[in-house]
Amino acid sequence: MDNLNLTTLQKGQTMVNDMAMDAFATGFRGSLLTSQDADYNEARAIWNAMIDRRPGLIARCSGAADVMRAVRFARDNNLLVSVRGGGHGIAGNAVCEGGVVIDLSPMKSVRVDPQTRRARIEPGATLGDVDKETMAFGLALPTGINSTTGIAGLTLGGGFGWLTRKFGLTLDNLLSVDVVTADGELVKASETEKPDLFWALRGGGGNFGVVTSFEFKLNPLNTEVLAGLVVHPFADAEKVLREYRQALEAAPDELTCWVVMRQAPPLPFLPAEWHGKEIVVLAMCYCGDIAAGEKAAARLRGIGTPIADVVGPVPFTGWQQAFDPLLTPGARNYWKSQDFASLSDAAIEVLLNAVRKLPGPECEIFIGHVGGAAGRVPTETTAFPQRSSHFVMNVHARWREAGMDASCIGWARELFEATKPHAVGTAYINFMPEDETDRVEMAYGANYHRLAEVKLRYDPNNLFRMNQNVKPMAAVRAA
Repeated sequence: MDNLNLTTLQKGQTMVNDMAMDAFATGFRGSLLTSQDADYNEARAIWNAMIDRRPGLIARCSGAADVMRAVRFARDNNLLVSVRGGGHGIAGNAVCEGGVVIDLSPMKSVRVDPQTRRARIEPGATLGDVDKETMAFGLALPTGINSTTGIAGLTLGGGFGWLTRKFGLTLDNLLSVDVVTADGELVKASETEKPDLFWALRGGGGNFGVVTSFEFKLNPLNTEVLAGLVVHPFADAEKVLREYRQALEAAPDELTCWVVMRQAPPLPFLPAEWHGKEIVVLAMCYCGDIAAGEKAAARLRGIGTPIADVVGPVPFTGWQQAFDPLLTPGARNYWKSQDFASLSDAAIEVLLNAVRKLPGPECEIFIGHVGGAAGRVPTETTAFPQRSSHFVMNVHARWREAGMDASCIGWARELFEATKPHAVGTAYINFMPEDETDRVEMAYGANYHRLAEVKLRYDPNNLFRMNQNVKPMAAVRAA
């Protein structure tokens, strides 16, 4: 910070003066990085290698006071601001061009109170950080399916995974937040304090402020769950998906099963002759008694003639890391997502046609199985838009060379368009890429206008716009 040089930080066409910079730096407990610093390039790099932006300043915050200073500095100098948590995001909104990155990744504390079954979690924590602390007490927070995901973005956008059908979305387990709003003030939001803001934060993404602390209720969970993969040849995909759909109709809340369709990676339990060939994977988890889980999963495991069945008792923390290799940083990524009320025969045919045209070995289609407890929450209770859908499609295009951009992005977009007639119109904002800004209002459905009203109240000038942006109500009316 002694050699702070922010000539790249601009407000419009005007440089931020040295006096304003010195005032900001004084008392900032974290670290401030510019392009002059040796670790600047590492600090600005994010998970999706397609995103290459050069912020003027990266403010690595050590606590709420730093966040407040950073927000006020960006606001007072009319600077573009982005907020970075501890994980990854497809849209790349964690880093802005030329502005200020409020980097929360150093704030990783997870404190569990086993007596009250509550946890206080900072926004830089990953799901792996959370699982390690909560499972030490036989407790769990329902989150996503990758331990490298950040708790902040996941929660603010929704949060669903292996435990959702039993315990609800991540945001359904949120009790309160400490949040720095656009005026630079730290406030608490809960069901009883600023309930309008609390409603909006549960699904509205990063539109309303910078959360510096989350308070969650936790749920009892055995350290071991019944989980694993059943792998089928793609030639059997239509039969597998139809029977999968039928098997889920009577599935208990404890049982979740997702579908992955892709080329087989060189997994040690797959015969070598299947490596690189198209497969259909049933990924399942039963979060209850193991013996009961064996019975509940029997129908799913009895479908067809699988290549491999590696379902069995495993530590939950280990199962949470099973898909981490599919989301390592450094690759180019582009996603498209749809919500389905049901997995119709017509939708299945569209999906299978797309798998026959996979543009690369890392491209895949995920079908998430939700509902259960999450589906029994009324739509208007939180900003999260879709409670009635049972399946979430994520078209995950992933590749390494820039020369493959057109084919991989084109494949994802083509499948997205082909599935529109079978989808309900809403979307999971955490799966939406940066070019889907025109889809935001439809994604939130009936909740959008209330979100725009709350946005006007807490961020009328749209300071927090590096996100799937909800514009303030005045801007919505003008449009």
